[in-house]
Amino acid sequence: MRVIAGTARSLPLKTPLGEGTRPTTDRIKETLFNILQNEIPGSVFVDVFSGSGGIGIEALSRGAKKAYFIENAREPLACITDNLKFTRFENRAVILRQDAVAALSGISEKEVDILFMDPPYDQEQERRVLEALRGMRYVTEDTLIIVEASLATHMDYARELGFCVVREKIYKTNKHIFLRRMDAGERG
Repeated sequence: MRVIAGTARSLPLKTPLGEGTRPTTDRIKETLFNILQNEIPGSVFVDVFSGSGGIGIEALSRGAKKAYFIENAREPLACITDNLKFTRFENRAVILRQDAVAALSGISEKEVDILFMDPPYDQEQERRVLEALRGMRYVTEDTLIIVEASLATHMDYARELGFCVVREKIYKTNKHIFLRRMDAGERG
């Protein structure tokens, strides 16, 4: 795994050993960041269920001003720390070492621009995160939330939580679901 583009382009990243994490492939990461290319520069980016930190580091490399990394497993945390040192992004990164839902209240920003989550598949962790996000002031109607999920994942419940699906990008083995907070008029 490597950084695809930006100031840390081509630098290799460490990944945790074993089956506990599923790093986003370089090809899917490149597609995702091509979609996001105009929204990354100057953004506040949150990488939930960070694993190796590859997604948040890619955002920093492409010009995000700050990135939060949320992870609670020991080996992935060590990878994130090592990868941030190697890419020299430690001064623009905050690592929150705790459960994803608990960590969300530790984000001290007026607004988060992009929140990416890659939870364990088919465990409804994304629902838990969305339930918590609906009460966070830093999630505005401009915040883009992206969920990396299995092909079988449906987010029919998003509207009841105050979010709407604005796009889905389907790959061979998984997909990205893009959501935004609905405004008061849409919620009815």
